[in-house]
Amino acid sequence: MSRFFVFRDGCKSRRKKMEIALQFVLLALGFVMLGKGADWFVEGAAGIAMRFGIPQLVIGLTIVAMGTSAPEAAVSIAAAVKGNADITIGNIVGSNILNILVILGLAASIVPIAVARSTVRIEIPFMIGVTALLFYQGRDSSISLADGGVLMVAFAAYMMYLYTMAMKSNVDSDLEEPGLPLGRCLLGAVGGLALIIAGSNVTVGAATSIATYAGLSERFIGLTIVALGTSLPELFTSVAAARRGNADIAIGNIVGSNIFNILFVVGLSSLIIDIPFASAFNFDTYVALGAAVLLWLCVLRTQRLQRWAGALMLMCYAAYLGYIL
Repeated sequence: MSRFFVFRDGCKSRRKKMEIALQFVLLALGFVMLGKGADWFVEGAAGIAMRFGIPQLVIGLTIVAMGTSAPEAAVSIAAAVKGNADITIGNIVGSNILNILVILGLAASIVPIAVARSTVRIEIPFMIGVTALLFYQGRDSSISLADGGVLMVAFAAYMMYLYTMAMKSNVDSDLEEPGLPLGRCLLGAVGGLALIIAGSNVTVGAATSIATYAGLSERFIGLTIVALGTSLPELFTSVAAARRGNADIAIGNIVGSNIFNILFVVGLSSLIIDIPFASAFNFDTYVALGAAVLLWLCVLRTQRLQRWAGALMLMCYAAYLGYIL
């Protein structure tokens, strides 16, 4: 009988090791999907921008930003529909902090990123403003239907601004038609985005399983793996854009994603159900606001996000993570 139990325990141990090994394989596969998807997506989006004479910044602030924010939008809106609206604020605020401090910090550490004048003068200050608005709306411990209406009106105004910018640039531009056909650009953008989202899901699932096997707490998993997981599309897209020299897509992706997360995702979610805003989120929102101001100060004078600024952002996130843990 004792041999039977030893044999059974041995089988369980081998099965567990095989499952962990499989999760590491899936984790590697997820990163490959993310990397390749980001390359296709950036190439396709940049090609579309050139084809129609639309500035890469506009593409970064719209198509790329909204596409890479799909995981945050899906998680937050689904949570609101299911009545778990308290997840929404934590997911959005946490992702916005990570987008600036980690993703832009990492991208700038690899290669300095040039920032357009309109981004310094308009888009980043607007991002700071909507983050402050979110904090103000949460002062009564919830984001209400009326608050959501304000956010959606602001989102509509933001889209009109981008439309006006695109039309003005389209009239003024004198770009030559690129070699890549439009169909290939669209296929690359759509296929790349699909691969990014699929790779994000595979990576998050595998990393969460590995962390669980390792005995890490759910709180630690949520603050690190899941938060990073929903921001992986932004991470790989911005790094790929910076590496390819498409700086406007890199910075536009992050600024646009943060604006989109607050105005559209929180706004739409609060139209479904009042979103709880726990007092604990006050500190996190302060950090999100501080990260946005830090980004603005780093690029205000030189219109360039230098390597030292990227390193500073990464250190700030490490300090934030150490505090909340």
